[in-house]
Amino acid sequence: MAASLPQKAAMAGMAPQQQAHLNPGAGPVPGQQGMPPQGALREISPVFLCRIGQETVQDIVTRTMEIFQITRATQLPNGVTQSQAMYQDRFGKLQEHLRQLALLFRKLRLLYERCVEMTSDLQEAPPELVPYMGEELTVAQVEPCSPAVHQERNEVLEKVRLKNQEMKVLMDQMRNLLWDVNAMLTLRK
Repeated sequence: MAASLPQKAAMAGMAPQQQAHLNPGAGPVPGQQGMPPQGALREISPVFLCRIGQETVQDIVTRTMEIFQITRATQLPNGVTQSQAMYQDRFGKLQEHLRQLALLFRKLRLLYERCVEMTSDLQEAPPELVPYMGEELTVAQVEPCSPAVHQERNEVLEKVRLKNQEMKVLMDQMRNLLWDVNAMLTLRK
Protein backbone atom coordinates (compact mmCIF):
# COMPACT_ATOMS: atom_id res chain seq x y z
CA MET A 1 0.00 0.00 0.00
CA ALA A 2 2.79 2.43 0.91
CA ALA A 3 4.63 1.57 -2.29
CA SER A 4 1.62 2.36 -4.48
CA LEU A 5 1.28 5.98 -3.25
CA PRO A 6 4.72 7.11 -4.46
CA GLN A 7 4.11 5.31 -7.76
CA LYS A 8 0.82 7.25 -8.27
CA ALA A 9 2.53 10.53 -7.38
CA ALA A 10 5.30 9.81 -9.87
CA MET A 11 2.77 8.91 -12.57
CA ALA A 12 0.84 12.15 -12.06
CA GLY A 13 3.52 14.13 -13.90
CA MET A 14 3.60 11.79 -16.92
CA ALA A 15 1.66 11.98 -20.14
CA PRO A 16 -1.31 9.58 -20.50
CA GLN A 17 0.53 7.51 -23.13
CA GLN A 18 3.42 6.98 -20.75
CA GLN A 19 1.05 6.06 -17.92
CA ALA A 20 -0.74 3.50 -20.09
CA HIS A 21 2.61 2.08 -21.19
CA LEU A 22 3.86 1.74 -17.61
CA ASN A 23 0.56 0.48 -16.24
CA PRO A 24 -1.00 -1.77 -18.91
CA GLY A 25 -3.92 -2.78 -16.66
CA ALA A 26 -5.21 0.79 -16.53
CA GLY A 27 -7.48 1.96 -19.33
CA PRO A 28 -7.32 5.32 -21.04
CA VAL A 29 -7.73 8.33 -18.81
CA PRO A 30 -11.26 9.82 -19.11
CA GLY A 31 -11.28 13.12 -20.98
CA GLN A 32 -7.84 12.41 -22.42
CA GLN A 33 -7.27 11.05 -25.93
CA GLY A 34 -10.09 8.59 -26.11
CA MET A 35 -12.99 8.14 -28.43
CA PRO A 36 -14.91 11.36 -28.94
CA PRO A 37 -18.17 11.52 -26.98
CA GLN A 38 -21.22 10.04 -28.65
CA GLY A 39 -22.88 13.48 -28.97
CA ALA A 40 -20.00 14.76 -31.11
CA LEU A 41 -20.49 11.97 -33.62
CA ARG A 42 -24.08 12.97 -34.38
CA GLU A 43 -24.92 15.54 -37.02
CA ILE A 44 -25.58 19.01 -35.63
CA SER A 45 -29.11 20.08 -36.45
CA PRO A 46 -30.03 23.49 -37.91
CA VAL A 47 -32.20 24.11 -34.83
CA PHE A 48 -29.16 23.73 -32.59
CA LEU A 49 -27.18 26.07 -34.85
CA CYS A 50 -30.01 28.61 -34.68
CA ARG A 51 -29.97 28.41 -30.89
CA ILE A 52 -26.23 29.08 -30.90
CA GLY A 53 -26.88 31.95 -33.32
CA GLN A 54 -29.48 33.40 -30.95
CA GLU A 55 -27.00 33.26 -28.07
CA THR A 56 -24.39 34.91 -30.31
CA VAL A 57 -26.81 37.74 -31.15
CA GLN A 58 -27.47 38.20 -27.42
CA ASP A 59 -23.71 38.39 -26.82
CA ILE A 60 -23.42 40.98 -29.60
CA VAL A 61 -26.16 43.10 -28.03
CA THR A 62 -24.54 42.82 -24.60
CA ARG A 63 -21.12 43.84 -25.93
CA THR A 64 -22.68 46.76 -27.81
CA MET A 65 -24.45 47.94 -24.67
CA GLU A 66 -21.16 47.76 -22.77
CA ILE A 67 -19.49 49.86 -25.47
CA PHE A 68 -22.24 52.47 -25.16
CA GLN A 69 -21.89 52.49 -21.38
CA ILE A 70 -18.13 53.02 -21.61
CA THR A 71 -18.50 55.83 -24.13
CA ARG A 72 -21.27 57.47 -22.11
CA ALA A 73 -19.09 57.42 -18.98
CA THR A 74 -16.15 58.96 -20.84
CA GLN A 75 -15.86 62.72 -20.51
CA LEU A 76 -14.75 64.81 -23.44
CA PRO A 77 -11.37 66.44 -22.78
CA ASN A 78 -12.62 70.06 -23.27
CA GLY A 79 -9.33 71.41 -21.96
CA VAL A 80 -9.57 69.53 -18.66
CA THR A 81 -6.55 67.41 -17.90
CA GLN A 82 -7.65 64.00 -16.71
CA SER A 83 -5.58 60.99 -15.91
CA GLN A 84 -3.97 59.64 -19.08
CA ALA A 85 -3.98 56.16 -17.54
CA MET A 86 -7.78 56.30 -17.14
CA TYR A 87 -8.22 57.18 -20.82
CA GLN A 88 -5.81 54.44 -21.87
CA ASP A 89 -7.70 51.93 -19.72
CA ARG A 90 -11.05 52.87 -21.28
CA PHE A 91 -9.51 52.87 -24.75
CA GLY A 92 -8.13 49.38 -24.11
CA LYS A 93 -11.57 48.18 -22.95
CA LEU A 94 -13.18 49.66 -26.06
CA GLN A 95 -10.62 47.99 -28.31
CA GLU A 96 -11.19 44.64 -26.62
CA HIS A 97 -14.99 44.94 -26.93
CA LEU A 98 -14.68 45.88 -30.61
CA ARG A 99 -12.36 42.93 -31.24
CA GLN A 100 -14.83 40.59 -29.51
CA LEU A 101 -17.69 42.08 -31.55
CA ALA A 102 -15.81 41.39 -34.77
CA LEU A 103 -15.27 37.78 -33.69
CA LEU A 104 -18.93 37.38 -32.74
CA PHE A 105 -20.05 38.74 -36.11
CA ARG A 106 -17.73 36.30 -37.89
CA LYS A 107 -19.15 33.46 -35.79
CA LEU A 108 -22.69 34.59 -36.63
CA ARG A 109 -21.85 34.69 -40.34
CA LEU A 110 -20.43 31.14 -40.19
CA LEU A 111 -23.52 29.90 -38.35
CA TYR A 112 -25.77 31.55 -40.93
CA GLU A 113 -23.88 30.06 -43.85
CA ARG A 114 -23.92 26.61 -42.24
CA CYS A 115 -27.69 26.83 -41.61
CA VAL A 116 -28.32 27.90 -45.20
CA GLU A 117 -26.15 25.05 -46.41
CA MET A 118 -27.93 22.51 -44.22
CA THR A 119 -31.42 23.68 -45.19
CA SER A 120 -30.76 24.17 -48.90
CA ASP A 121 -32.57 20.93 -49.68
CA LEU A 122 -35.89 22.30 -48.42
CA GLN A 123 -38.50 22.60 -51.15
CA GLU A 124 -39.44 26.24 -50.67
CA ALA A 125 -37.67 29.25 -49.28
CA PRO A 126 -39.63 30.87 -46.47
CA PRO A 127 -41.55 33.95 -47.62
CA GLU A 128 -40.32 37.34 -46.57
CA LEU A 129 -42.15 38.66 -43.55
CA VAL A 130 -42.17 42.23 -44.84
CA PRO A 131 -42.53 42.37 -48.62
CA TYR A 132 -40.81 45.05 -50.62
CA MET A 133 -42.97 47.93 -51.81
CA GLY A 134 -44.53 47.20 -55.17
CA GLU A 135 -43.88 43.49 -54.86
CA GLU A 136 -46.84 41.21 -55.38
CA LEU A 137 -47.95 39.21 -52.40
CA THR A 138 -48.18 35.50 -52.98
CA VAL A 139 -51.35 33.96 -51.69
CA ALA A 140 -50.89 30.76 -49.76
CA GLN A 141 -52.72 27.81 -51.18
CA VAL A 142 -55.30 26.43 -48.79
CA GLU A 143 -56.07 22.76 -48.88
CA PRO A 144 -59.71 21.73 -48.56
CA CYS A 145 -60.69 21.09 -44.95
CA SER A 146 -63.40 19.07 -43.36
CA PRO A 147 -66.67 20.74 -42.32
CA ALA A 148 -65.75 20.29 -38.65
CA VAL A 149 -62.64 22.39 -39.16
CA HIS A 150 -64.67 25.11 -40.92
CA GLN A 151 -67.21 25.11 -38.11
CA GLU A 152 -64.47 25.36 -35.46
CA ARG A 153 -62.83 28.20 -37.40
CA ASN A 154 -66.14 30.08 -37.60
CA GLU A 155 -66.68 29.62 -33.86
CA VAL A 156 -63.22 30.95 -33.08
CA LEU A 157 -63.74 33.91 -35.42
CA GLU A 158 -67.05 34.70 -33.69
CA LYS A 159 -65.40 34.57 -30.26
CA VAL A 160 -62.63 36.88 -31.46
CA ARG A 161 -65.20 39.29 -32.93
CA LEU A 162 -67.08 39.41 -29.60
CA LYS A 163 -63.88 39.95 -27.64
CA ASN A 164 -62.90 42.74 -30.01
CA GLN A 165 -66.26 44.43 -29.42
CA GLU A 166 -65.81 44.13 -25.65
CA MET A 167 -62.30 45.59 -25.92
CA LYS A 168 -63.61 48.48 -28.03
CA VAL A 169 -66.28 49.27 -25.43
CA LEU A 170 -63.66 49.20 -22.67
CA MET A 171 -61.32 51.45 -24.65
CA ASP A 172 -64.13 53.94 -25.26
CA GLN A 173 -64.98 53.96 -21.55
CA MET A 174 -61.31 54.48 -20.61
CA ARG A 175 -60.99 57.28 -23.16
CA ASN A 176 -64.08 59.03 -21.75
CA LEU A 177 -62.77 58.59 -18.20
CA LEU A 178 -59.42 60.10 -19.14
CA TRP A 179 -61.16 63.03 -20.84
CA ASP A 180 -63.20 63.65 -17.67
CA VAL A 181 -60.11 63.44 -15.43
CA ASN A 182 -58.17 65.82 -17.68
CA ALA A 183 -61.11 68.22 -17.78
CA MET A 184 -61.34 68.22 -13.96
CA LEU A 185 -57.60 68.78 -13.61
CA THR A 186 -57.78 71.68 -16.05
CA LEU A 187 -60.63 73.28 -14.07
CA ARG A 188 -58.62 73.02 -10.82
CA LYS A 189 -55.85 75.18 -12.19
